[in-house]
Amino acid sequence: MRKTTALRAAAAASAALLLATACNSQRGEDEQGTAADGACKGQQTTGITDTTIKLGGIYPLSGPASAYGTISKGVDTYFKAVNDQGGIDGRKVEFVVRDDGYQPPKAVEEARRLVEREKVFAVFQSLGTPSTAAVWDYLNQQKVPQPFVATGASVWGTDDKHPWTIGWQPNYVSEARVYAKYLKDEKPKAKVAVLFQNDDFGKDLLGGFKEAVAGSGIEVVAEESYEVTDPSVSAQMTSLARSKADVLLNITTPKFGSQALAADAKNTKWNPLHIVNNVSSSATVLKPVGFKNVQGVVSATYFKDPADPQWADDAEIKAYNAALDKYAPDSDPTNQFNAYGWAAASSLHKALDAMKCPTREGLRDAVRDLKDVKVDMLLPGVTLSTGPDDAFPIETMQLMRFKGERWQLFGEPVDTRKEFGSPGN
Repeated sequence: MRKTTALRAAAAASAALLLATACNSQRGEDEQGTAADGACKGQQTTGITDTTIKLGGIYPLSGPASAYGTISKGVDTYFKAVNDQGGIDGRKVEFVVRDDGYQPPKAVEEARRLVEREKVFAVFQSLGTPSTAAVWDYLNQQKVPQPFVATGASVWGTDDKHPWTIGWQPNYVSEARVYAKYLKDEKPKAKVAVLFQNDDFGKDLLGGFKEAVAGSGIEVVAEESYEVTDPSVSAQMTSLARSKADVLLNITTPKFGSQALAADAKNTKWNPLHIVNNVSSSATVLKPVGFKNVQGVVSATYFKDPADPQWADDAEIKAYNAALDKYAPDSDPTNQFNAYGWAAASSLHKALDAMKCPTREGLRDAVRDLKDVKVDMLLPGVTLSTGPDDAFPIETMQLMRFKGERWQLFGEPVDTRKEFGSPGN
């Protein structure tokens, strides 16, 4: 798969870490424990005992993508609730969260801290494509599981040199295909303007969209990129408005998602169908713009929205609300990032339950052998499935449209695996 500029930069950032830790590799292997007997003998048990599991997570608790930081609260809340019920197979979970500020060099530092000082069993959820790319060489060299990273870059499922790393959420190519299918069905002659983050995240989704609409009547007529360090995207939005496109594809992280939605609402002379990618569809992105200004915006999702009344009597949503109220009372239960964290943690719980060995190797293998695993926070029809030729756990999404003060699902779930095949195949 072609490496983008950001992945090359991340690889350079991790090179120093690999060099610095190479001399410690053998000592680390010697210090690691082994499973008791049988087929598990000789496998790594660092961070896991008969009574505990120590997990690490790297999130932008500060910086330009800090809106994502609350995902860690959703994860932590889930594990605390599970611990109160006896843990996972009798093991209490300790979740250690580190802040990288959405900066790859800082992510490298925090990954090393989690592995070498905290001695975690796995680095569960490193958030963001640049940060994840910066640390996956190191984690794979150290043979530390990096399950269910919080980024939808397709490379996590197409690369075969990093067996210890795997994604979770629908990859950006699959998400792009959902939007492409929607436009083919509803606006087959659409003229599309695109705002995208100038990194692997933005380029992956944009590339997937272009590939999916190739040969159709849909045309991308304007593109504008931004850097995550930019103060705003107002200039880009002004430029895109001049294209007179009838669709705006908004490929942004939360801060810039809000800015783009606000700019679109203010420009009364341009009224495109506004499609915002999933990672910027949270109410925390929309609310500052004003709900009246985002009516009709379209996105796609794969897990239950705790603000949607249709789930009011759902057992998992009730458990989520009660746990958040108990363990993180300052958190907004309607914030979809909290629900995302809960769903990801629940998915890891399923993988831990499926381990044939209570070892790092056991978790590495379990996340790549999931057979239509049901996770209650995911939408009906959405399950976890992986296998020898499929390293994409979730590939089904459903479209949603913002109406009133919440998202409303519409249409049928789209299994992009069946519609298009997995990326890279």
